Amino acid sequence: MQMNLANKITIMRILMIPVFLLLLYVDFPFHEFIAAIIFIAAASTDSLDGYIARKLNQVTNFGKFMDPLADKLLVTSALVVLVEMGKVPALAAIVIISREFIITGFRVLAASEGLVLAASQWGKIKTVTQIVAIIALLINNFPFRYIGVPFDMIALYVSVITTLISGYDYISKNKELLKK
Repeated sequence: MQMNLANKITIMRILMIPVFLLLLYVDFPFHEFIAAIIFIAAASTDSLDGYIARKLNQVTNFGKFMDPLADKLLVTSALVVLVEMGKVPALAAIVIISREFIITGFRVLAASEGLVLAASQWGKIKTVTQIVAIIALLINNFPFRYIGVPFDMIALYVSVITTLISGYDYISKNKELLKK
């Protein structure tokens, strides 16, 4: 395994997850806001590690495997805790997490055939909408709560819709894998 800069950033994102979760569970002033900052920092490393890997020609099999896994761990962890906190309906979390399992299964199937399935534009939109929704939920809909706009819930349902669209897009573009 090559521990280049891009891979170290991916590992750092994974190590930030327990810190993020601890901050959500330990009750002190502004703990959810600080947890949101950690979440934002962790989510921001996704683009950074990919950029560095491509720019410095540091793309590795470890990175190809761990980068999407780190993203899924971060989003899944946040969603599960937000369900527990009563901020996210379980069905919304189930839809998002199920899509991730299904697409991961497709990627494993593709890998067994020697194929690498790249993320689509819908997949990237899905990721952004999920991150925006999670951040809005973590910061208790600030500042929108002051004007009575449920932006956090709107963002959550937009992310559920883009999750479903991206899942359909991914499966429809790669359905030949199911025929093998």
